Amino acid sequence: MLDPQLAALAEFRPRSTALATAPSAMIEALMAKPVPAAEDVEKHEVFIDASQPDRQVRCLIYRRKARTGLNPVILYMHGGGYLQGSAEMGEASHLHLARELDALVISIDYRLSPMTRFPGALEDCYAALRWVYCQGGAWDADLSRVMVSGASAGGGLAAGLALLARDRGEFQIHFQHLIYPMLDDRSGMPGVAPACTGEYVWTPEANVFAWQSLLGDDPASMSPSPYAAPARATDVSGLPPAFIACGAIDLFIVENVAYARKLICAGVPTELHVYAGAPHGFHLIGEADVTRSANRDSFNALARAAGVREHDRRAA
Repeated sequence: MLDPQLAALAEFRPRSTALATAPSAMIEALMAKPVPAAEDVEKHEVFIDASQPDRQVRCLIYRRKARTGLNPVILYMHGGGYLQGSAEMGEASHLHLARELDALVISIDYRLSPMTRFPGALEDCYAALRWVYCQGGAWDADLSRVMVSGASAGGGLAAGLALLARDRGEFQIHFQHLIYPMLDDRSGMPGVAPACTGEYVWTPEANVFAWQSLLGDDPASMSPSPYAAPARATDVSGLPPAFIACGAIDLFIVENVAYARKLICAGVPTELHVYAGAPHGFHLIGEADVTRSANRDSFNALARAAGVREHDRRAA
């Protein structure tokens, strides 16, 4: 049952592949939300070298103007089903985290599908991780506190990046912060998800189409890489501690709970939050009680991972 304070989300019901040909109403609403002024935070646009020659990845960097010492790093991957979105999404949150946690927040403008199939977006994110380790010193980055964060498809990218970094063994990730992450290509197929999920904002039809656009085939006929669909990973041991949050009527609730359980069983410190009556993208309704609670839990998890004690935080 949809939380009454989230009733406005009932209008977001993408039922067809039309979401691929024009920005969805949800993305438009996200981009239209006013961003509060933050005169104490500076914003930079940088272009970092990608894995392919003669190509760069655009990133936006947020950091406090007045800084002391080394800063924790939050690599952020935006949502949009791998089909839509940009590094500007979530800017209000980036400004807040940069100010409150003295964090270096890096939002990645990764390539989108279907123009770019897997692993293009993930390799863009890995390039950003490499840049932090190679160039972050000039930005006062604390390489012992490099965190990955993302929402929806961005959460899936963050989880995939944690797996990829573990297996390549070049760079360490300190913490993974996953907000209703898109983890399983099988979700949305008949009989996979409970009937009470996926009615609002992100539907089974939209999910199947998004995975097909990313992977380039019929999801039902594939067994994709766990770097694309982290739910497919058979070994999650040695991954960084995780925070996972999802609404109880989100299409992704089953895969999110299953992934949290898999992490816990592998000995990975994991914090899981499920919010009653909340569908996918419920953070869009910022004034709802459940959203305020979720935002508080999310922020506190990042603060703990960054090593910032509550009395050290600046007033919001």
